Amino acid sequence: MAFALTEEHSDLSAVAADFARRFADTHVTREQLDAYGAGEPAPFWDDLVANGLHALHIGEEHGGQGGSVADTAIVVEEFARRLVPGAYLSTVLASAAVAASGDCKASANGLASFAEGARGALVPASAITGTAAAGGGWVLEGTARVLSLQSADLLVIGFNDGATTRFALLDARGAGISRTVQACTDLTRDAGILELSSVAVGSDAILEGLGATRVETLQACLLAVEAAGVTRWAVEAATEYAKLREQFGSAIGSFQAVKHKCANLLITAELAAAAAWSAVVSLEQDEDQQKLAAGAAVQAAVTPSAEAVTEAVTIFGGIGFTWEHDAHLYWRRAMTLAALVPALNDAGASLGRAALVRDRRIDIELPDEDPAFRARIGQLLDHARTLANEHDGGRWYSRGSQRTFLAEEGLAAPHWPAPYGMGATPAQQVVISQEYARRGMTQPSSVIGEWAMPTVLAYGSEEIKEQFALPTLRGELIWCQLFSEPGAGSDLAGLSTRAVRVDGGWELRGQKVWTSGAHEADWGICLARTDTEVPKHKGLSYFLVDMRSAGVDVRPLKQSTGDAEFNEVFLDSVFVPDAYLLGEPGQGWRITAMTLQNERTQISSGVSVGTEDALRSMITQGTYAGREHEALSSLGRIAAFSSAIGALNLRETLRQVNGMAPGAGSSLAKVAHARLTREAASHVLALAGPGALFAQAPGEAVTGQLSVPQVLIGGGTVEIQLNVIAERILGLPRG
Repeated sequence: MAFALTEEHSDLSAVAADFARRFADTHVTREQLDAYGAGEPAPFWDDLVANGLHALHIGEEHGGQGGSVADTAIVVEEFARRLVPGAYLSTVLASAAVAASGDCKASANGLASFAEGARGALVPASAITGTAAAGGGWVLEGTARVLSLQSADLLVIGFNDGATTRFALLDARGAGISRTVQACTDLTRDAGILELSSVAVGSDAILEGLGATRVETLQACLLAVEAAGVTRWAVEAATEYAKLREQFGSAIGSFQAVKHKCANLLITAELAAAAAWSAVVSLEQDEDQQKLAAGAAVQAAVTPSAEAVTEAVTIFGGIGFTWEHDAHLYWRRAMTLAALVPALNDAGASLGRAALVRDRRIDIELPDEDPAFRARIGQLLDHARTLANEHDGGRWYSRGSQRTFLAEEGLAAPHWPAPYGMGATPAQQVVISQEYARRGMTQPSSVIGEWAMPTVLAYGSEEIKEQFALPTLRGELIWCQLFSEPGAGSDLAGLSTRAVRVDGGWELRGQKVWTSGAHEADWGICLARTDTEVPKHKGLSYFLVDMRSAGVDVRPLKQSTGDAEFNEVFLDSVFVPDAYLLGEPGQGWRITAMTLQNERTQISSGVSVGTEDALRSMITQGTYAGREHEALSSLGRIAAFSSAIGALNLRETLRQVNGMAPGAGSSLAKVAHARLTREAASHVLALAGPGALFAQAPGEAVTGQLSVPQVLIGGGTVEIQLNVIAERILGLPRG
């Protein structure tokens, strides 16, 4: 759940946690709330400065630690998780803005002061105007609400000079600057009203080269990081309480309703961390990417944080909204963060306008890259581009010279072991994906074969591997999955299909349902019961079934959309030779777990792709009903969470590239994707308006809505997934 993606950042997070534990325990903070509200310095500020935690992003030439904003973000998140009081956030935000400016007198002086321990505050440009002075410089006028205003020694003030936005660094006690303390919503910080009256600003106070987009992104990303820390606390505190609090003779965490609350909180927290991380990454990208990332961070991290604490309070029960409980302190902080960003509807519309023409993009930089490996992959793909697939069936079912070459060179499934793949490490897989993308090529997919073949490679004989692996990669074999039954969906172990031993093999009888692609499949992976005398999980076996065998009857199931992508499959005395039993009889459940993991990883790997396409198309073509602002707001919200899910998946990749254990991201992404798909379909339907009267509605609004259950149910229902998240990741007890 932590923001960190490297061992170094994990170490830094531990340092920040230790500092907070020693100097800023909430019991001590509570005793000093009045002092913090008045803007008095935190008693630990000198110790914080001595540890350098305030200046991680400031260059060594100015007295800082020579790190980056990402380093500071690690501390911001951990401090938020532990409710560290005072002006830390405002100070690092102000100094980060100064550090982002060009080489100028104001920047050099400001960074040196911040490194020495000066505290600061950032004043956005929206409320302040600047007028050119007759003798040079500017005169500033305006009023603004500012967090940590009274605490600040230095102010980074944005002002509008006609169509130009500039930023100046000013002494908070300078002439014409009035600061009025107001009771802050966040009881651990101060806030006030800043009034500028004929404040003279010389050119030597201007932060040269600092633009509005950069400042807005900095503010969005650090506010989002802090919001992620608050939400992380909500998950951890609520989950621990749910493990201990008993009602009706059981821990409340064993109740499914509470489990789902906690699991959904975890998803919210992970998406917040991912969106915040994406915003931090965008600081090294162009302005368009910064706008996309900043907008997503507001929508997916800052805005949900107050609701996350609210949900935690519902788990705490009555004690959660008492003054003695810490929840209201975190609650107040989350509200404060939301107050510092644009109004939700405006922020959504602004993001939607940016998302209308481009997608959020993050390029992975590999720390220990092997240039020779990249060059070799590039050469192989360059040759592949000269070849064609004689049979064009799209990404999934195309086959021919190009796909055969890619398969035989290990580039169709590079993570598989040789000779079928390259045994590619996570870092090498990233390189391969990048080289595919640079050439506008798409790595071929074997669809369900990608889930089935790792299982075959792990448990099949050499003859079986030889029979299936390369032909599957070449697109010559299509697979289906014969798992679900009318009486066994999420409870897969409850299946009733029987496999009885006969001479030379097994005879299968039963019915499967919801089998994708069975009408086109050559082979199927099938789970059947071979022993009825043992517990249901232990009596299952795993078979490979030739779909052309006698007794296999495939019947298409027409969906609510009118399409027939699923099938019923009846197995009437279907003979399966012994060679096509994977593993030993009774090992089926263990083997199936491997297949299901491959399935869920595959499903979640592409969840950010295309979720907002229908909305984008409707706006571009002008086929929506209602106001453009509302349409753009819808697109902005969906694009925000789509990019957050994409960042979540990418963070899982980076964990592996950096040699860290995988996190919970891949398990959470499926649920997040299902929720987003459902919401996106609802937005499309609403924007279609009267157009949804007809089946050919704008944005395929009708078919999109009717297709939602496929995502909510496929690969395991959302509800079952929430139970899995609650029990296996959060450690809540079974009911």
